[in-house]
Amino acid sequence: MPFVHLVIALALVEFFLFGVAVARARARYDIPAPATIGNEVFERYFRVQMNTLEQLVIFVPSVLLFARYVNAYAAAALGVVFLIGRALYFQGYVKAPQARHIGFILSAVPNLALLIGAIIGAIVALGARP
Repeated sequence: MPFVHLVIALALVEFFLFGVAVARARARYDIPAPATIGNEVFERYFRVQMNTLEQLVIFVPSVLLFARYVNAYAAAALGVVFLIGRALYFQGYVKAPQARHIGFILSAVPNLALLIGAIIGAIVALGARP
């Protein structure tokens, strides 16, 4: 499980760095807090951060449950793909919204695999009870 915990910590660091990027974009494009609109490029940074938050709500419990019921190494590997996908999503979306698709797929597919695996693993574990 240490690999899974490391991947989760890296996902949180990545999210923190996305927040820093939003703060820098807020200053660069003169968007005073708490505004979240006003410049198209700033809004892309903000959307990446919010979409990543939405994905993390699924990712963190799913990767932990997948590791518990299926396989910790596979969970960590899927988590690394998720991290790479989020980074590509960030780069693509900030550049042009149309360029975000590969990053989205590389983060959504592992997330879905982790979630489905966690559900199936938990169901199988229920059936294995004495």
